[in-house]
Amino acid sequence: MNTADTQRGHLFVIAAPSGAGKTTLVHRLLQENQNLRFSISYTTRPHRSTETDGVDYHFVSPKVFQAMVNAGDFLEYASVFDYQYGTSKTKVEALLNKGLNVILEIDWQGAQQVRAHMPDCRSIFIMPPSVDELKRRLTSRDSDSPAVIERRFRDVIEDMSHWHEFDYTVINENLENAATELNAIIRGKVSNHEASEAITVKRVNAILGLSET
Repeated sequence: MNTADTQRGHLFVIAAPSGAGKTTLVHRLLQENQNLRFSISYTTRPHRSTETDGVDYHFVSPKVFQAMVNAGDFLEYASVFDYQYGTSKTKVEALLNKGLNVILEIDWQGAQQVRAHMPDCRSIFIMPPSVDELKRRLTSRDSDSPAVIERRFRDVIEDMSHWHEFDYTVINENLENAATELNAIIRGKVSNHEASEAITVKRVNAILGLSET
């Protein structure tokens, strides 16, 4: 098939606070949608022994990363805990032009940058079922100290305050239900999870402990 005859794919941006189950849900989406591709980020973070270059991340030096920034190669990029992360504009465009749908797993700040470059993208925010459950999930990570957990908890509360900037909101109370809802959004078969829906606003306000206005 000619590239000119190929219908351009859709770009999906998924963000969530730490502990909301975003990565697990993204893996489910990739397994269940043959036309969906994951955008592999570039990073200056050191390569871990369990990671594969070009699969988990594209690992590059700070000098190479900065050169890409200067050349305008990134759709979005950010500094996180002294390391830099970015999404290649060229690689995303190449996949979309092949008719493939692309999913970005980034934070709300990255999502803002992507929307500025590609306003036709579809953005989804994953919410935990409650603040208490989110804190329980963060606390259950034995590798983190109490100070780190408390800092992460403050960060995720800030993250959740940006949920209304996204087109859709999915509450991950039950993994199977959340995966079904996400699949429906990816396949264009749902219209009742828009962030502006009254029932969505009510549920999110309840999670955040906000009074109805």
